[in-house]
Amino acid sequence: MSAEDLDNYEADVELSLYREYRDVASQFSYVVETERRFYLANGVKLIPHTDGGDVYYEVLMSDAWVWDMYRAVRFVRYVRVITYKDVNIEELDKPDLTFPE
Repeated sequence: MSAEDLDNYEADVELSLYREYRDVASQFSYVVETERRFYLANGVKLIPHTDGGDVYYEVLMSDAWVWDMYRAVRFVRYVRVITYKDVNIEELDKPDLTFPE
């Protein structure tokens, strides 16, 4: 496999992942960003911890989807992340009623 073939493969996988994200995003209530991953989830709990002078965060998510092109299965029931870095959590707006086109 040439470098160009590999680049094309990765571009195709990224495009496929974006399309999947676009299709499933409306099913979730929260967007969660950590330094390593991007998640969609319906349940999120952020727990700050201190260890000596250090602060770290435990992020618990349920009913989640993971943006990761190397995972075969992106839907997960439960996720636990421990991080010393920033965590961004956004609640998504959900329309009350949508009609299929």
